[in-house]
Amino acid sequence: MYEISAQCEYEEEIKKSRFAVIAKPVKSVQEAMSFIEANSVTSANHNCWAYRIGNDYRFNDDGEPSGTAGKPILSAIEFAELTNVAVLVIRWFGGVKLGTGGLCRAYGGTAAKCLQLAEKVEIIEQLEVFISVPFECSNILYRILESLDLPKLKEEYSQNGLNISTEIPAVDWESFHSEVLDSTNGRAEIKLKKDS
Repeated sequence: MYEISAQCEYEEEIKKSRFAVIAKPVKSVQEAMSFIEANSVTSANHNCWAYRIGNDYRFNDDGEPSGTAGKPILSAIEFAELTNVAVLVIRWFGGVKLGTGGLCRAYGGTAAKCLQLAEKVEIIEQLEVFISVPFECSNILYRILESLDLPKLKEEYSQNGLNISTEIPAVDWESFHSEVLDSTNGRAEIKLKKDS
């Protein structure tokens, strides 16, 4: 999955109707709805939209025939493998009816073109890891974290040694686990933070 790094815009005229598209990265439903409300144009005929945030999504046809606007916009988001994004397509009617197929193509197509212009950033799943090592292994652990450029989220000393939490890409979990255990001769204790 990907996110877009910044807001982007696209405009196109289709059979005398003007379609203006704005796509914005969002982190919550509230942020998506605020963006749609703030950018909707009351003088336009239709302000159709869709958003996807994780597994949460919604779309709206704003007076266009059911399924001809919001759903094609959502399909464009899904086709681009995006999440955490809201897309608003504003239409000024130009006097020529597009028909249901034409509307689907116009809304979905302009949304897709806008999203193609956006810079996409891959979302890399992160795991929070807790590591405990005896004092004599603390320098080894510091070196490993530094060489992999991993953050020290929390660091504390106890009577048994050093406790550190860090975040690593999920794909690196097994190699990281092996490296820490090998480097400390099995004296490290490594646990994943379980989602509560």
